[in-house]
Amino acid sequence: MGAAAFRNARIVLADEIVDGSVAVDGDRIAGLDRGISQVGEDFEGDYLIPGLVELHTDHLENHYRPRPGVFWDAMASLHAHDVQIAGSGITTVFDAVRIGSDRDMPQMREHAGMLIDAIRAARQQGWLRAEHLVHLRCELPSADVIDHYESFVEFPETRLISLMDHTPGQRQFTSLETYKLFYKKQLGVTQEEVERYLAEALAQHERHAAPNRRHLVQRARALHLAMASHDDATLAHVEQAVEDGVAIAEFPTTLEAAAAAHDAGLAILMGAPNVVRGKSHSGNISATDLVRAGLLDILSSDYVPFAPLQAAFALPQRVDNVALPTALATVTRNPARAVGLDDRGEIAIGKRADLVRIKLVGGLPVVRGVWRQGIRVS
Repeated sequence: MGAAAFRNARIVLADEIVDGSVAVDGDRIAGLDRGISQVGEDFEGDYLIPGLVELHTDHLENHYRPRPGVFWDAMASLHAHDVQIAGSGITTVFDAVRIGSDRDMPQMREHAGMLIDAIRAARQQGWLRAEHLVHLRCELPSADVIDHYESFVEFPETRLISLMDHTPGQRQFTSLETYKLFYKKQLGVTQEEVERYLAEALAQHERHAAPNRRHLVQRARALHLAMASHDDATLAHVEQAVEDGVAIAEFPTTLEAAAAAHDAGLAILMGAPNVVRGKSHSGNISATDLVRAGLLDILSSDYVPFAPLQAAFALPQRVDNVALPTALATVTRNPARAVGLDDRGEIAIGKRADLVRIKLVGGLPVVRGVWRQGIRVS
């Protein structure tokens, strides 16, 4: 680490865009000047934005299991994932790792362990481009989710948990018929097998979901971990999240739930692919509609790493009265604050020098350089 400077840049600050230069000393932003400078790397009028903070991405798991039944080397998967994450302007990423075995992944503990071990080892070895932290996605109805949770929850890399329940008739799949059609196609099974799977899933929910949730929440509170609810659909879901001390409402499926979560002070997170595509892939509420209603705080990549950056630059073109600094806050400052990372997420003196150079090419935000803690990583 050392000194660096960037000049002739369009600098996106918390509430405005200015032309000027930024100076870096070590891993921190040390200076911010408006106007012309002759010192530093010439950005040629490109944007300089804060490094993105990503709270929910399934992308590491997608590299690890690129096809059903095919598992890649965990460290190689992390390397490929890291390259794409950094190349998408993300300097802090919470890698979502599912825990709690299910029909699709009966050896979930072993798979989760390999991914988390890879993250921990790579962090220690110091070759990762982005800073990688762990987001445990906890499937509440699973019989072994507590055992998995206790294996990983006290690792220093674990900073966020989400409370999930994908039982049919709950949350994401309130319509049982929609659920049956989805899983018949997803699993390639007969109608009879879907019905049997449905009955088993409902029994698992009744037996395990409530006691598992109590345990996970109690331990997260004791460890001061940030918590997220997942797929809230009703006022009762939001009330339960508030009672548990949840800070983030991930992917609320209805306007009613989103409004209640907002009123309760929860940060509302939606998938950036929803914004880019203009709709949810599962038919739930549109993220852009939540922006128009003033009910969206955070965008995550979900399953496309480049989507947050693309969505942030698209929102000012699609929604009246949304300026670029406000749109970029949904992928920088807001997610950082939601998980207590107050040292990053904006360009300000004293903040971490997590910075991204962007050139607009036909409206597409092309990443031309990425710096994490003052060091160029992409």
